[in-house]
Amino acid sequence: MPDVVEIGVGKVARRGYHFYDVSIVPSRRTRDVDDVSTAWQLDAYRFGIPCVAHPSDATMSPATAIRLGQLGGLGTLNAEGLWCRYDDPEPILAELADLEDDSVAATRRLQEVYAEPIKPELIAERVKQLREAEVTVAVRVSPQHTLALAPVILDAGIDILIIQGTVVSAEHVSAHDEPLNLKEFIADLDLPVIVGGCTNYQTALHLMRTGAAGVIIGVGQDVWSTSSEQLGIKVPMASAVADAAAARRDYLDETGGRYVHLIADGDIETSADIAKAIACGADSVMLGQPLSMCEEAPAGGAWWQSVASHPKLPRGRYASPDEDRHGDMEQLLHGPSVDPSGTMNLFGGLRRAMAKCGYSDVKEFQKVELTVSL
Repeated sequence: MPDVVEIGVGKVARRGYHFYDVSIVPSRRTRDVDDVSTAWQLDAYRFGIPCVAHPSDATMSPATAIRLGQLGGLGTLNAEGLWCRYDDPEPILAELADLEDDSVAATRRLQEVYAEPIKPELIAERVKQLREAEVTVAVRVSPQHTLALAPVILDAGIDILIIQGTVVSAEHVSAHDEPLNLKEFIADLDLPVIVGGCTNYQTALHLMRTGAAGVIIGVGQDVWSTSSEQLGIKVPMASAVADAAAARRDYLDETGGRYVHLIADGDIETSADIAKAIACGADSVMLGQPLSMCEEAPAGGAWWQSVASHPKLPRGRYASPDEDRHGDMEQLLHGPSVDPSGTMNLFGGLRRAMAKCGYSDVKEFQKVELTVSL
């Protein structure tokens, strides 16, 4: 029964819970950490850790996407990012690394550099770099640019297509432009598609019915996101992931067994957040700002979300580089850690949480008991 509160006469609101509101409860069994697997599989593609990269140019270049793939995760190339607008974006990224923290000038500069047109030939070139490295190739495109850019992206030879916006629905209505019909679009493809974000049971179920292989849960909120200030949208991620997991159970019954993977995108900063996301029902998480802390990050530790450069309504603040960087990407993801705060050895922390609770793999860990702190 939903936890509903009355906020005024005739108006009720459902209570939602964030990851920091919930805690994992160990079971009667523990397990050796070396016997725990963090692997998951999307369609034909298997990954050693449940990590999909947020498509920010601050963290994802062709080189870092390749490196993340080599370390067991899924790197993403943003078809609308700087690497597909400029032949050599590295001088621009170096400049962006020196902007003033959380300033109007920083946002204005982001808008200026992203005003450069997308070059289709660069999309093909960047995809070729990823393919030559023999890692799984995933490309992200926004819903509004999918119809225009998809032919170029698909012709380049990708493995996974990610259609991602702040909020994506299966039934977009437009009086001006031809809307993207996700169900028809996905049905014509012979590769897995990940779509999102979404924030509730009904939308998750609708997106599953489009034929998507994965659904992104959440709107990518973190301490630098301004979707709450701009749009009034703030997603309690523990509830959103649990709702989507319930939608998946119903969809499994509806289809006779078709499994759709859930990717949690929002409030993922520590290994505990990763563990809680999976405990709530996610198969993987989308990492953003934490990846900016590794030495390979192309913006030198600066951070901005992919929506922070929107020309009319930017929904993310620019964050200047943190002086306390966390070693290379391998150390950030797999350790060893020299930081006790949970922001390093992210997936080693997940493995230990699973072991402490006696679970051997990600799907089993989704069954772990949770408590709520009130």
